[in-house]
Amino acid sequence: MAEGQELVYFDLQVIHNNFDRSLVEDDDVDVKAYLAAYHELYKFFQLMGSVFGFVSSDLKQKIDLLQELLNKDQENYNTIKSMIQHEKENNLLEKKDFASGVRTFLRLHRGLDFISEFLKQIGELTDSEKTSTCCQNAYNKTLAQHHPWVVRKAAIVAMYTMPTRGNLFKKVCGNQVERNLEVLPKMLEVTTIVFKRTHSLYEIHELHALP
Repeated sequence: MAEGQELVYFDLQVIHNNFDRSLVEDDDVDVKAYLAAYHELYKFFQLMGSVFGFVSSDLKQKIDLLQELLNKDQENYNTIKSMIQHEKENNLLEKKDFASGVRTFLRLHRGLDFISEFLKQIGELTDSEKTSTCCQNAYNKTLAQHHPWVVRKAAIVAMYTMPTRGNLFKKVCGNQVERNLEVLPKMLEVTTIVFKRTHSLYEIHELHALP
């Protein structure tokens, strides 16, 4: 970090507010609000450094790609439903040299599963307990299913260096630890609803197996 640059911490209230805003009518999800929440989630991975390299390496690229699609075509990329409909009707899912929003969003969806599970588990720890085991458990339960063996192995090894819960929250939340811990339960609640809605929409359209 450059000298004099202020460290920007992770704020669970921002994530909660944006995910809550993303829950629009007709069981749909607003893409702009979802990405705003994910921008804040990305700070968590940045603050944790290389330990989360396996998930953060191309996360920013995916967020930026979806933001670019939304900026260019707000009508079709406004919500998950409109995005799926647009790309299916125009055969864009299989089109070469086209960065599909549906495929890209699926990667963020899988990442959200991991971070939600991890935050849920560390929320149940005491400040003196190490977070490495619950991080490994969360990873094996979620993202590991989509990663090749080499990535899984490297990720699990990296997680052995995870700090205690107290030190982790200080690292990512600064002096706002207590406020973030108070928000955590309701943030996880709304994130679960967003995740389930997204999962259901991909399930309905049989899109979970997209490579």
